[in-house]
Amino acid sequence: MTQFLKDLFGVSKPVIAMAHFPALPGTPRYDSGLGVDGMVERMRQDVRHLLDGGVDAIMFCNEDDRPYSFRADFEAVAVMTRVITELRPTDRPFGVDFLWDPKAPIAIAKATGASFIREVVTGVYESDMGLWAPDAAALYRYRKQIDAEDVRIFANITPEFASPLGNRSVAQRAKSAVVSTLVDVILIAGPMAGAEPDYSLVVEAKEAVGDETPVFLNTGAKASNIAQYLEVADGVIVGSSLKVDGHTWNPVDPERVKAFMAEVRRVRNG
Repeated sequence: MTQFLKDLFGVSKPVIAMAHFPALPGTPRYDSGLGVDGMVERMRQDVRHLLDGGVDAIMFCNEDDRPYSFRADFEAVAVMTRVITELRPTDRPFGVDFLWDPKAPIAIAKATGASFIREVVTGVYESDMGLWAPDAAALYRYRKQIDAEDVRIFANITPEFASPLGNRSVAQRAKSAVVSTLVDVILIAGPMAGAEPDYSLVVEAKEAVGDETPVFLNTGAKASNIAQYLEVADGVIVGSSLKVDGHTWNPVDPERVKAFMAEVRRVRNG
């Protein structure tokens, strides 16, 4: 495990749990009856259950802004910043994910004190949103311009709802993301939120980048499979399986959080 991972989380095999926003203002599913204040209170309970259950970090994400856009609007960035500032944990790290404009979470992280972002920053994909071609150079230059270089980049090289164009292997994409794009953590995801990737892809990515770069399981983690994935992965981002009935759009289930963390602790203890 690289030193920054140890310094940031203070444990081996860290668990980053998702705090999902309801749909933000300006998006099709926004609930004007709930409003921003209602959003804060709904998410406050989820965050409390996650922290009480012992997760190592929180990742705030605009998960319900369906259909997703490649451009963040001002109101979305403003509301996310307001809510995260109110709900951010003070005793452990937190991160930001914006689907799918990577400059937005960098700006929000700068404003709120987040330690990392999760985004897709490399490659070209056909996706549910159309042709997806992130601009890593623009992202890293923007991070430099706003003095946010302490914000780490967790990069998904197998994004959900998308397929890569070209014929490079996961190993080649992982190695290239580290060498030429300077990402801090490689993420391996399944085909959609809550779906687990093929275990062999996690192995392939880890063998490609070695011990110098962490590889995390990005989707599909459950209490029933996390022990196997953590044999190879250096950590995990988990969301759907910690919800009531394991459904992405439901509230966090505190009993599921406890069961998941019990399995992780068992792995850490050997």
